[in-house]
Amino acid sequence: MREMDLIDNVVPPTDVVKCTARIGAEITNIKLSADLPDETIAAINALVLEHKVIFFRDQGHLADDEQQRFAHRFGKPSPYPEGTTPIFEIDSAGKDVQADIWHIDWSCMDAYPKISVLRGVVIPSVGGDTVWSNTAAAYLDLPLPLQRLADGLWAVHSFPGAHRKTYDEYTGQKIETEHPVVRVHPETGERTLVLGSYVARFVGVSKDDGERLFDLFESHIIAQENTVRWKWNEGDVAIWDNRATMHCATKDYGDERRIVRRATVQGEVPVSVDGRQSIARFKFVGRNQKLTP
Repeated sequence: MREMDLIDNVVPPTDVVKCTARIGAEITNIKLSADLPDETIAAINALVLEHKVIFFRDQGHLADDEQQRFAHRFGKPSPYPEGTTPIFEIDSAGKDVQADIWHIDWSCMDAYPKISVLRGVVIPSVGGDTVWSNTAAAYLDLPLPLQRLADGLWAVHSFPGAHRKTYDEYTGQKIETEHPVVRVHPETGERTLVLGSYVARFVGVSKDDGERLFDLFESHIIAQENTVRWKWNEGDVAIWDNRATMHCATKDYGDERRIVRRATVQGEVPVSVDGRQSIARFKFVGRNQKLTP
């Protein structure tokens, strides 16, 4: 059965409402759970691949355990450097919450998550939207000479990310991986740009030139025509392809509180246009375990 036939047979076209021409769709009339039939999970996965990020309203029945179980219908749980549970809470009351920063979830890891499932728990009365960008469309928008340049570039992604003020003073072991700036998507074959806030430097490029290249490529990624903005309600769920998107949470809700909870699915080690795999310099090997070189 063709992929589009699979989607149409399980999710009627009228239940798929595109948000923009290039990225995002709201899916209606599905109650998410870990017990959905295999064909429904397959259709949801196909919709994620097609639209890069999909949204479901009115999923307030989901609790942490069910969100986790549902996410893992798409693959193994991703190891979590920041905690001991597969559900990661992002609470605006936390001291180290980073907002207004474009990133790929845990791109400092070699096999960083392929899918993220985010649930709105406490949503401010105004603001607090999340914006996603389509990194495959951004690559296609590059002029051919810039595509060729990007195809040959590699970048070091590091935790803590270079955007953090404490980066230079951090004394613990870092998670570091060399990724190609362009990876070949393992399911769609698309070429996608791999950048974001975890990038510490480009391999073989001076700091000043690297910063210019970073700004150049990111400007294409976050161009308005490649983005979708989601206004959260409590109980909303967003599912995105972390291999073909970047995203950014906006910090425009004043002193109100915002809590979202995320589950992630382990991804594959990226492969470059010329067939080389990403290289882990320092690797997170599991919960409650140390980083190892």
